[in-house]
Amino acid sequence: MACASSLDLPNSLSHRIKLSKPSQSRKPSSVSFPTASLNGSAGSQINGSSEFPKINGSHKTLKINGSKPINGSGLINGSSLPHLNGFDGIDHDVGLRVAFQGSFGAYSEFAAKTAYPDCITLPRRSFADALAAVECGQADRAVLPVESTMEGTELRNYDLLLRHDLCIVQEINLFVHYCLLAMPGVRQTQLRRVISHPMALAHCGRALAQLGLDREPVEDTAGAVEMLRANHLLDTAAIASPRAASLYGLDVLAQGLQDESWNVTRFLLLSKSPAKKVFKNARTSMVIAHRGGSMMVVLKVLSAFSSRNINLKKLEVINSSGAGQAPVMILDVRGRGSLRAFPQVLYVDCEGSIEDPVVKEAIEEIERFSVFVRVLGCYTADTNVYDLQ
Repeated sequence: MACASSLDLPNSLSHRIKLSKPSQSRKPSSVSFPTASLNGSAGSQINGSSEFPKINGSHKTLKINGSKPINGSGLINGSSLPHLNGFDGIDHDVGLRVAFQGSFGAYSEFAAKTAYPDCITLPRRSFADALAAVECGQADRAVLPVESTMEGTELRNYDLLLRHDLCIVQEINLFVHYCLLAMPGVRQTQLRRVISHPMALAHCGRALAQLGLDREPVEDTAGAVEMLRANHLLDTAAIASPRAASLYGLDVLAQGLQDESWNVTRFLLLSKSPAKKVFKNARTSMVIAHRGGSMMVVLKVLSAFSSRNINLKKLEVINSSGAGQAPVMILDVRGRGSLRAFPQVLYVDCEGSIEDPVVKEAIEEIERFSVFVRVLGCYTADTNVYDLQ
């Protein structure tokens, strides 16, 4: 397996730099998200986690852009929801088709509905199918989870992004709150096993150990709920979102099962066309490929941005040059549209628009000493964290 290191650069290059030790799973050890305090409300508890964490002490159902409320949507910072539409030049999202992996009620679908409240969501079996739906015109957007506070970066999904000619046009940070769901009337004492996505099962490991339930992985959280309902399983529970419980008419036996109370996933919205010119709160994402001299390239990249006072939000180093390690495949969208293999790449997110001359200069400098540079998207950075409650 290839190795990954992650540099966490939230405000400026000199503010805080963390270089993690390489792992064997091409997964960074830390991902930074905004911090917030979670005050618990009364209710059933797992590992000291309460029924629903109150966000700044309140439960709210907020409207987005005047549309119908999304069940339980709110913001961890307690502010009203921003005008999400228009980040990529769309004035309204009625009829906009957004493909996501999983079944209705999946966290990815909620991310899509948070970005585009009136969109039409299209479930797909895999993330690759969701991206393919956009490429062939069956969907206008695809939503892709790429990193979380508990798992770090989902490099398989980044690899998918690199293999397709799609652009990042928006981001959504979603607070992932896991619930234990069962058929109506079923009690915890009747349960023998629990089904869910492998990552959800891993995120709730301590709680499930306390409950003494056998674990069985399935393709996604909402799919587990769908399976539970369709087969009328009375000895089985599912781990999924509270929205899935409402959608499929299941009972919530316990809430807040996640081992870590602060569990946030970052989703990217992808389109065939880049976002229109973005200047306010702009962020540019890119991938930089090189061969050999990994640390020297990292230092040169840091210099290109720091010398122009450009803040980095993400710098992640992927090294797959060891024996038996597969290289990173990147679609050359400016060439003949062919896939190119690289042993070492850097994922970089920087503040600023691709239209900014200073950002352009930094990229041009990087292109002079690197083998390959591809801009993945320029979009408005959304620093809010949205919640399902």
